[in-house]
Amino acid sequence: MRIARFTTGEEPQYGVITGDLDEYGQLDADATIVALAGDPLYVGVRPLETEHKLSEVRLLAPVLPRSKVVGVARNYRDHAAELGNEVPTEPLWFLKPNTSVIGPNDAIAYPSASENVHYEAEVAVVIGRICRDVPAAQATDVIHGYTIANDVTARDLQKAVGHFSRAKGFDTFCPLGPWIETDLDPQAFADGVRIHTYRNGDVVQDGTTADMVFDIPTLVEHVSSTMTLLPGDVILTGTPAGVGPLEVGDELEIVVDGLGSLTNTVKAR
Repeated sequence: MRIARFTTGEEPQYGVITGDLDEYGQLDADATIVALAGDPLYVGVRPLETEHKLSEVRLLAPVLPRSKVVGVARNYRDHAAELGNEVPTEPLWFLKPNTSVIGPNDAIAYPSASENVHYEAEVAVVIGRICRDVPAAQATDVIHGYTIANDVTARDLQKAVGHFSRAKGFDTFCPLGPWIETDLDPQAFADGVRIHTYRNGDVVQDGTTADMVFDIPTLVEHVSSTMTLLPGDVILTGTPAGVGPLEVGDELEIVVDGLGSLTNTVKAR
């Protein structure tokens, strides 16, 4: 099931999207969205009689984390190597503020404080219920679904100060979307789901989730052993090799097999 958050120009709503995805993560022209009665994280999936053509609505970030976004660093072997880092022996993670979240087709604001902002295409895990100390074998019990993320990073600030909070915490530095896919098994990511990133139409990342150092159940276990996870919290699972700079005016599209495509532009802040 694809659960989206959308607007027709009025108050945001939630809905379920129909239609088939092509190899570029695009839905067919006949795709529709059936409105839901409230946030399914809290009231369940309760369809209404209202239905729209997908082409007639604007998709928003599919979840607004009420608490936190947890990013995982160096969780792809090839990405750790490209930046000259060792592969971690346990998950290395950090927090991004929920104010960094934007949705599909929103603009990433290039901050004046940085001269080297990078894209990082990622699979994002959306937590479905309050949980703590979740064993890896039970991780699927607390996962609501999966979406696409871009862990935008001011690389020069990251290198200058040696930690991630400011470099990854600017407003607009966490695009999410286009919807939450609830029916994927984490094993699919262990087997290998393709991630492609296009910058102005050129392929800049071409990786697979099989290169993850720590799989999704392990990440849920590790993070939840430290802090309580709340409904709508998001875990970013790391990026494959190929990260690189963004410039004002760029268009970035991330395509993840089975999850669709997430497109954002870049503007000056």
